[in-house]
Amino acid sequence: MPFARLAAATTPTCHIGLGLAAVGRPGYINLGRDHDLGLAENRSVEALRTRTHELLDAAYFQGVRYFDVARSYGRSEEFLADWLDKNPGIDDVVVGSKWGYTYTADWTTDAEHHEVKDHSVQTYDRQRSESAELLGDRLDLYQIHSVTPDSPALTDKELHARLAEAAAQGTSIGFSTSGPAQADAIRAALAVTVDGEPLFRTVQSTYNALETSAAPALAEAHDAGLTVIVKEGMANGRLAEPHAPDALKAVAAETSLGCDAVALALVLRQPWAGVVLSGAATTVQLASNLHAAVVDLDDEQLSRLAGLAEEPGAYWESRRRLPWH
Repeated sequence: MPFARLAAATTPTCHIGLGLAAVGRPGYINLGRDHDLGLAENRSVEALRTRTHELLDAAYFQGVRYFDVARSYGRSEEFLADWLDKNPGIDDVVVGSKWGYTYTADWTTDAEHHEVKDHSVQTYDRQRSESAELLGDRLDLYQIHSVTPDSPALTDKELHARLAEAAAQGTSIGFSTSGPAQADAIRAALAVTVDGEPLFRTVQSTYNALETSAAPALAEAHDAGLTVIVKEGMANGRLAEPHAPDALKAVAAETSLGCDAVALALVLRQPWAGVVLSGAATTVQLASNLHAAVVDLDDEQLSRLAGLAEEPGAYWESRRRLPWH
């Protein structure tokens, strides 16, 4: 299991990963993105390649050992592959990618559709080949992107057989979830087997101070032996300055750290959380995010933060309305 490498790591930040959704393409839904990336020339392919490499350098230097990309994150796989090629001596990182969405924005920020979802065997075969061409044997984990309870990926036996073949060849197989019914999708995926053996070894789900509904199912996945990866711990910027709720700002002031560090620390303290992703777009954001590893929250502070949780339907409707910047 590639995540055994994380279990053996001793850096304080080894359980914080870096996701490249925000820097692998010019448009994304994170709040504050215009400020983070600035002028249009900062969003060219080469500008974002350079930014990504700077983030990867900083993350590795500060102890991060998991990197997360996807076929739909623009050129994220390409940028990560370039960085790995430039650093052949780095052999202690875990690389995860995802398939199931195709990037369709053609390097613009105003496309009608930025990505198209398809969990068919045909899409898996095509995208697995594309990921393999870029990442080769550095790809440790391949995840089905954004499984929901109605996803055909949960019932397609031919697809399950293909994924089991990849697992037999040494690639760990996982899935990610999204939407207000994440818990249902997680439990359905836990029941998927091939030849009597569980298919999935990891689950990546949204969990943060505003959206906590998947927690019981994630605890069940952890107890079943899956590595839990948490995405969107910052709620696409809603938990960062200046957008953070007042309760979070108050706790952050008490800790003398940023709202982002406190928000991610809240996730890190969950006993089932194996890896918590930073989606930083700048090295300054990344450094602030990594302070989450040293945040100490008391019971009274945790109680105040618990009051931030929203009804899942409302949370996901708010996320759906976020504009692509």
